[in-house]
Amino acid sequence: MFSYRHAFHAGNHGDVLKHVTLLAVLRHLMRKPGPLLLVDTHAGAGRYRLDGAQAVKSAEAAAGVLRLQGGGHGAGAALPRMPAAHILQDYLALLQRFNGPAANAWTVYPGSPAIMHALMSEPGRAGVADRLHLFEWHPTVHELLARQLASWPDARRVLLRRADGFAGLRGELPPPRAASQPRRAFVLIDPAYEVKTDYDAVLQATADALARCATGVYMIWHPVVAQPGAVALPRRLQSLAGRADRAWLHATLDVGRTTAPRAGADVRGGMAASGVFVINPPYTLAEGLRAALPWLAQALTRGNAERWQVEQHGA
Repeated sequence: MFSYRHAFHAGNHGDVLKHVTLLAVLRHLMRKPGPLLLVDTHAGAGRYRLDGAQAVKSAEAAAGVLRLQGGGHGAGAALPRMPAAHILQDYLALLQRFNGPAANAWTVYPGSPAIMHALMSEPGRAGVADRLHLFEWHPTVHELLARQLASWPDARRVLLRRADGFAGLRGELPPPRAASQPRRAFVLIDPAYEVKTDYDAVLQATADALARCATGVYMIWHPVVAQPGAVALPRRLQSLAGRADRAWLHATLDVGRTTAPRAGADVRGGMAASGVFVINPPYTLAEGLRAALPWLAQALTRGNAERWQVEQHGA
């Protein structure tokens, strides 16, 4: 426990897939004026330095998000033109905002808490009473996030707890009902998968959340690795969503192995592919990802063989 540090992996291809999807989901949900409860069960440090010792040592950002700066022109391969108003344009613009409009080289990567807070604080959304609830159990990472949170504007709408996010999620759902407003919740579940029991814990937490709030939108990131729990998780999530009569979407991106796995490395070290599973996905998500993933695959593999997939049911 507590050996995993995301600073080594920030901005890798798994983060790109996760955050492109996160941004697309939240943009859709925030079109409606009703307030949202946003929950991140494994929040991480909030922001990461791409020029820091940990990121430089792993070089995962260099093989990931840094290939996308400038619209992918640094990717070393001929890429199709990125459509205007595309979800990737939104993602790249958000990263530029975190680094400053004049930044020629990105040195900051926002984690999920920072992205969610940025969206709920935009001028067109700031007047809505969205709330962001964060869980982080690692003591050092919790302290880093707490320091960042203290500098965020309008931080009174953000609640950070040092607690197990799987257990803490039970107390968040269903969200309180605002006056004459429907209950609306978005939950991101993204553990380190540091221990094999994390896969069962993801399934159990998702099942419990659906029982408490069937209309919530649940997004689960997972590694695609040759471990029994990892292989079975998407199928088990599909079965869970089916039993609850909920629509689902599953997207994966395989960029090929970028680094040789180290002996004793965590599950994300040398990871070649990852996926996102969304229960109650926005109807616009599948189309957006089917347009985005071929472009991302080409950019992140320098034109080598790549695989991506978007499956959906009931959406």
